[in-house]
Amino acid sequence: MAFMIETSTCTACGACEDECPNKAISHKGKVYSINAKKCTECEGFFDTQQCAEVCPSGSCMPAAA
Repeated sequence: MAFMIETSTCTACGACEDECPNKAISHKGKVYSINAKKCTECEGFFDTQQCAEVCPSGSCMPAAA
């Protein structure tokens, strides 16, 4: 399962983009987006999902199954 960014609460601060070890996060228009094909939830890199750790608005979350 990949993470997603809830666009309605994303403040486009950019904190998540540099934290992603897979470079799965990019700026799309006014907000950020996570490429689900690249997102591994930081498995093999960190014990927690780094985008969720640094997101001040809580917009990075598990995608709905």
